[in-house]
Amino acid sequence: MESLAAEPGVCSISREEELHWLALTLIPGLGTRMAGKLLDRFRTPQAVFRASRTELEAAGVSGAVAQSIASGCSFEDALDQQQKMAERGTLAIVRNDPRYPALLREIFDPPVMLFACGRVELLQSFNFAVVGTRRPTPYGLAAAEKLSADLARAGLTIVSGMARGIDTAAHKGALSTGGDTIAVLGCGVDVVYPSENRRLAADLAARGLIISEFAMGATAFPQNFPIRNRIISGLSAGVLVVEGAQYSGSAITAKLALDQGREVFAVPGNITSKSSWGPNLLIKQGAKLVQDWNDVIVELPPEVRRQLIERGRNRLLGTNGASPGGSGASVIEDSLPEVGRRLLAVLQVDTAVHLDDLIQNIEDSSASELIAALFELEMLGLVKQLPGKNFVKVW
Repeated sequence: MESLAAEPGVCSISREEELHWLALTLIPGLGTRMAGKLLDRFRTPQAVFRASRTELEAAGVSGAVAQSIASGCSFEDALDQQQKMAERGTLAIVRNDPRYPALLREIFDPPVMLFACGRVELLQSFNFAVVGTRRPTPYGLAAAEKLSADLARAGLTIVSGMARGIDTAAHKGALSTGGDTIAVLGCGVDVVYPSENRRLAADLAARGLIISEFAMGATAFPQNFPIRNRIISGLSAGVLVVEGAQYSGSAITAKLALDQGREVFAVPGNITSKSSWGPNLLIKQGAKLVQDWNDVIVELPPEVRRQLIERGRNRLLGTNGASPGGSGASVIEDSLPEVGRRLLAVLQVDTAVHLDDLIQNIEDSSASELIAALFELEMLGLVKQLPGKNFVKVW
């Protein structure tokens, strides 16, 4: 798996600094939370390793771990990690790196360092997680792939765990539309798990991003996946559960999302299917029910919607070279579906029209169809949404 080089102008750490960060994460018995506390106190890994045993124990480290830090025993393993990273084109994204995701930094126990392989710039995109069971029904697979494709087309970066089942469908759906996707692994980024996803892993490394807080070569132990799940939800503004049992890994991810203050969404399922118990229970508990991509989009904060609309408009107009304010506007309008043209006929430049009035006035179209069409018109710069679900035509 090859990685793209760091973006121009992005400040990255030196090899010596990287070595100290790696050594810190590899100290036996230290753990993510205590490593974070040490960084809060001493500011840099170098300062942690320069600290005396007394200073380390005063910071809350046990005597045995303080001895491990003082001995520098983890530096040999860190050198080995650096070599493997160089061979695989893997980057280290440390906690104080500007490329480290802002949302992830806010959670209770953010990773000290991420191993990243692929398009690192995706860490700064607007991320949305799609998760579910490893043993999905055909309905679940179809829903995950279709929703992920539509959400990626709308400008969201799809985050999942590259597990078999729903995770795989989510990544494939995003890639199928040329969209962006991030895989968060419960093993090293150089380890393909499950093995049948070798081709998907290569696609993700080339067209998306693979990340992990586990060291290079780390095995996919079962206990790693709940740890991994907090990163999936922590990276994302929301989590969509497609299928899963009541006490499944996707249910754990949903709970983590709630604890982290993220929005939780769920696709309803057959009440006789055990794989639907998880999402159906989440909906009973207040998760947003999702039937199509727009059920997610309408729940996003206004500033995020504006960013997605701008990105989508640039992408759409970049395809045909037209500008909504110029001579290309009529060409764009002519290419719209019927519901879009009818909306433009009803909307006015100088008077806002409420969504409920549009639903009432435009017959033979469902509310979801109208909302989806309004979003597309916003992306094209033909319609603007005002506060209170009011819309006007752009002059």
